[in-house]
Amino acid sequence: MGQYPDGLRGPLVVHDPSPPFQWDDEFTVTLTDWYHQEMPDLLNQYQSTDNAQNNAGNEPVPEVALINDSTQSQFKVLPGKTYLVRFICLGNWPGHAFLFDDHEMTVVETDGVWVEPYSVGERNIRIAPGQRMSVLIKTKDDASKNYAFWDTIDINMMFVYQNKDIPEGYNPNATAWLVYDESLPLPPPPVINEFDFIDDVTFVPYDRTPILEPVDHQIILNTGHTTINGVSRFTINGQTFLPQQVPTLYTALTVGPKYYNNPDVYGDVNPLILKHNEVVEIVINNFHNNLHPWHLHGHQFQVLQRSDVDGGFFDGYYANVSATPVIRDTIMVQNNGHAVIRFRADNPGVWLLHCHIEWHVEAGFVVTVIEAPDQLQDLYRPADHLRICDAYGSPTSGNAAGKQGTDLQGANDYIYEGDSG
Repeated sequence: MGQYPDGLRGPLVVHDPSPPFQWDDEFTVTLTDWYHQEMPDLLNQYQSTDNAQNNAGNEPVPEVALINDSTQSQFKVLPGKTYLVRFICLGNWPGHAFLFDDHEMTVVETDGVWVEPYSVGERNIRIAPGQRMSVLIKTKDDASKNYAFWDTIDINMMFVYQNKDIPEGYNPNATAWLVYDESLPLPPPPVINEFDFIDDVTFVPYDRTPILEPVDHQIILNTGHTTINGVSRFTINGQTFLPQQVPTLYTALTVGPKYYNNPDVYGDVNPLILKHNEVVEIVINNFHNNLHPWHLHGHQFQVLQRSDVDGGFFDGYYANVSATPVIRDTIMVQNNGHAVIRFRADNPGVWLLHCHIEWHVEAGFVVTVIEAPDQLQDLYRPADHLRICDAYGSPTSGNAAGKQGTDLQGANDYIYEGDSG
């Protein structure tokens, strides 16, 4: 765990051969937080009884925000041009808010889905770990000065919602520059006193994909935080995630039709078993006092609604749902609030649904979606995959414990201190 916060990361851009918008050039901006201490040590500290007892189980605080993994990034631009700027939040914990000084942004894409143009105007954009967003900017006709790009990591997530004081001198901000003329000075960042964030749930897909209905399968996830065996953990419906002896995909492929639809054989991985092609609605109720970006592998989903901060939990009432909901694969769920998402289970496989904060993945904030296991049975398992499991000492068949049926003796079911993988 913790490899990408230590730097094993980078943008991967898949280009649409027929984009619905035109631009002259493009560049990519990655937004991250950075820790001077390496993640294995920090993870062991975070998942320690000492942290739970003396620090309320809180997460380590990053030292600095980075733009394209630097504190001195520059984006060279030409006057009078339209640029597509792809933002990717590669962060480990806090979200990011950002703006170009004196350059208006128009949002045209979220999480790989084109949206109808949304003018940001005087408001601000916030993205969470795992989220992506593309904007169009028009550069000035006059190249007589350069302009700052300003970014900040979310001090509410790191301090206010944690009931912690902001350390004296702590700087959550980072600056990069739009450079029209390299011979001219780089300006200081603008002074921002308050935020007025746009609401990404109001975006409309460019192709106006209609809402999925009717719902075949509704799942309610009540998410929260607790302490188990003296260690800070997150739970879904009262259960924290633990990786098992046998990878969940291999369990689905080897236990046979008598058991592959039985959630018990998968162990403590928070299994959700879906039928092929059903319309699935997932309600995420956040019983925690902080924000959480929930990300689904293998699918993009429609976001029907998201409550405000302290908006309460889903009561079955759908308020002002769009006929063409925004489509994402990562949604920020507000503290003490909820979100409702839908997708069609048309991609058989084993997929994770998890909070995209790396600390929280380590602390068990993960659901395992086991989608259409009956459709998976002819899936080829490469020999090199099996060799990796053998080298690691991990069995490659059977239930979570590597046994047959529902005998789970030996499955992972105990929380230990430190990095549990």
